[in-house]
Amino acid sequence: MANEPWLDDDEQKAWRSYLLMRRTLETHLARHLQREFGLSESDFEILVNLSESETGRMRAYQLGRATQWEKSRMSHHLTRMEKRGLIRKEACDARYPEIVLTEQGLAAIKACAPVHAGRVRSFFVDVLGKERLLALGESANEVIATIEKHQRTDCPPEISGCG
Repeated sequence: MANEPWLDDDEQKAWRSYLLMRRTLETHLARHLQREFGLSESDFEILVNLSESETGRMRAYQLGRATQWEKSRMSHHLTRMEKRGLIRKEACDARYPEIVLTEQGLAAIKACAPVHAGRVRSFFVDVLGKERLLALGESANEVIATIEKHQRTDCPPEISGCG
C-alpha cells in the first residue's frame, strides 16, 4: 500500500463530502425512525426485506446476505426483534427456522415506510434531481460491480466475507 497514489485535493474533498453526506443522511433518517416509530435502522432494514418477500418470511442466511450482516449480529438482532413482537421464528423442514413478519411488524413497516420514503425524497431524490440521481445510480452500480469482482478474485477471504 505504501506505493499506492494518494488522493489529490479534489478527490479527497469529494470522498470526504460523500462520507459526510452519507453519515448525515443516515443519522438524520435513523433519528426520525427511532423517535417517531420506535424502530432502529436495523429493525427497518429487516422489516423491509421481510415485507418485500412474497411470503413475508425468509431464512436468516437470506436476510444476512441481503443486509451483509455477520451471522452473530443477525442472530442477536432477530432475538431482540422477536421479543418486541416484530418477527417470529418458525420451525421448518430445514435446519434453521424461518423468520416471519408478524402482524405487529407489518403494521410497523406500513406506518413508517411512507414517511421514511417521503424524507428520502425530500433530502436526497429531490435535491439531486433526475439526471444526477440516474448518474449516481449508474456510478454506484459500477462501484459495487468492481468490489464484487475484487471479492471473487484477489480479496483475502477474511475480508471478502467468504472465509
